[in-house]
Amino acid sequence: MAHAELQLDNQICFRLYTATRLITQAYTPMLTELGITYPQYLVLMVLWEKDNQPVNDIAHRLLLETNTVTPLLQRMEKLGIVKRKKGEQDKRQQIVSLTEKGRAMEEKAYELIPAGMGKQLSACPLQLEDYQQLAQELDSIINTLKK
Repeated sequence: MAHAELQLDNQICFRLYTATRLITQAYTPMLTELGITYPQYLVLMVLWEKDNQPVNDIAHRLLLETNTVTPLLQRMEKLGIVKRKKGEQDKRQQIVSLTEKGRAMEEKAYELIPAGMGKQLSACPLQLEDYQQLAQELDSIINTLKK
């Protein structure tokens, strides 16, 4: 090969892609038990942190476009997890809030996911501090690339 920079083993992006895919795959059985997908779980985490948010704010928090989040919210509304209503001050704005079912899912997710992911990663030699450091380093990459 003429360019070592193009070798798959030299690509951080491939490692990030593969880790993301495998982590999402590890979440799948737990999320299936909750009846949701990984992107829906991300929306729920945003709403568990702060309920009653405009679609734009949810999209911004997830670093997604509104037109990506809207169909996701529509499916979640059909599942009875969230509800949408027009904003009081700006009728063009859609405010998303959790239903009782959506709020109750937080406890079930708490019971399933942290322990489940801990079990999945128990053979990994990384310690809590390593994960915290990794999160900071990934945040640095994300913040650089989103500019």
